[in-house]
Amino acid sequence: MNMPQELKFTLLPPAQGSECRWMNIDRRGIRVGKARGKAEGNVLIIYSINIFPEFEGKHYGKRTIDLLKSQFNTIVADRVRPTAIGFWEKMEFVNRGDGSYIFIKNRSVHNS
Repeated sequence: MNMPQELKFTLLPPAQGSECRWMNIDRRGIRVGKARGKAEGNVLIIYSINIFPEFEGKHYGKRTIDLLKSQFNTIVADRVRPTAIGFWEKMEFVNRGDGSYIFIKNRSVHNS
């Protein structure tokens, strides 16, 4: 069954001398975005996630984070831009007070 928003995630090899890795986000053979991060055991630090402007609003960023949340117990979104705070909060990340947001599996915070 071909789902209309099926995404493919490709983890690229790390660049020489870098601990970070890029992940391409593709839909039907077309690159719709990319993410950069570093895994340390069950912890993922996301340094950037970028859905290209022509593909925004199609939930590709949400689906990417949902995949990552299923793979890691803790995810830190490092140095979140002010314009992206709402996205991270909707994804159940909590402000750490240092410019980054964190998600801990089974300990997410819900504001009333």
